Amino acid sequence: MRIALGIEYDGSRFHGWQRLSHAGTVQGEVEAALGFVAAQPIEVQCAGRTDAGVHAVCQVVHFDTHAQRPPRGWMMGANSRLPHAVTVRWAVPVAGDFSARHSARARRYRYRILNRAVRPSLQRDYLTWERLPLDAQAMHRAAQSLLGENDFSAFRSSQCQATHAMRHMQRIEVRREGEEVVVEVQANAFLHHMVRNIVGSLLPIGRGEKPETWMAELLHGRDRTLAGPTALPQGLSFVGPLYPVHWRLPAEVSL
Repeated sequence: MRIALGIEYDGSRFHGWQRLSHAGTVQGEVEAALGFVAAQPIEVQCAGRTDAGVHAVCQVVHFDTHAQRPPRGWMMGANSRLPHAVTVRWAVPVAGDFSARHSARARRYRYRILNRAVRPSLQRDYLTWERLPLDAQAMHRAAQSLLGENDFSAFRSSQCQATHAMRHMQRIEVRREGEEVVVEVQANAFLHHMVRNIVGSLLPIGRGEKPETWMAELLHGRDRTLAGPTALPQGLSFVGPLYPVHWRLPAEVSL
């Protein structure tokens, strides 16, 4: 039997998603909780790994098991063993050829920037702070040059293990919501640190230090050393993947 789960988590206290032998991770906590419910070891595969300090609104995972439990049993049983920073939101039986990673057609991220003169006290683990005024409209216009299928080497971490840097950027939006500037991105897949590196390059444009055309220049130049610094992880959340409707997953992760 194959089960898919939708999981939200606060990444502040974890060393990222991926299981590590020497540090606490979200995957480690989820597998331990599911193993208790199944009374056997469980290994999960996720839609997209997140770094230390990065959060998830609806991470999707799948796992295989011979244990017979109703969907609610998997959800409530796991939640009874998980720390409060991690919650299984839903559980759905899926076909044996479903893959949380490979069946996804898109992935979405959100980056939140508090844009005011003084630092935050509330929600400081979920925001990045920028004290200088940002022109969100200029950032949005600049970001549109990233749409389509492109080589994103300029926004790729040196530790990235992907075999190539070609990705299809399906949507990118920058908007102001009061004191916050929000960056929303959707692509078929992302490179390591890709979103944070894009945000780090949009910030100088928002501050007026670089022209709007700079983003296109960086993209076509494919040189990471010329782009902006990697933005901090605190403002980033993995909103979730998107799958074709025939997998019969909840609407929030369905195309």
